[in-house]
Amino acid sequence: MSQSWSSSGQAGAETTKDPYAVGMSSHEGPSTEVATTSLTILGNTVREAVDHVEVFPAPANVDLVRFTTDELSSMCPVTRQPDLSHVVIEYQPLEWCVESKSLKLYLWNFRDRAVFAEALAAEIAGEIMETAKPRKVIVTLTQRPRGGIEVQTVASLGS
Repeated sequence: MSQSWSSSGQAGAETTKDPYAVGMSSHEGPSTEVATTSLTILGNTVREAVDHVEVFPAPANVDLVRFTTDELSSMCPVTRQPDLSHVVIEYQPLEWCVESKSLKLYLWNFRDRAVFAEALAAEIAGEIMETAKPRKVIVTLTQRPRGGIEVQTVASLGS
């Protein structure tokens, strides 16, 4: 004889609900339609860099969002040589979260830009703060060594 589960997850004979499905049938928070109507990049073919990230409503109880990539490229403003960087973007969302495809295309915008690592980290932090309006954002950018020197810069905004 197989056990059945009540909606409270207790073994018994009153229902045949799967204990792992409890709470999975309804989603509290913004509907998918409302959450995605403002997104223009996700789900579409975009073949060029974008100037700003896109956002969607933050789900409840999300305390920290972290994006990490080794694929950030820019150019040295003096020599025009390519600079390759590892970047970690961390933010504490309030009402909005950053959509990751738009972030990828936003970071792609820097590939042909001549910018120092310090200014690059500050600009990325500013974009996240302005668009997603989080409680706090921290951008840690580590530029791969050229000439034997690695540059790491941290830009933070908010409290």
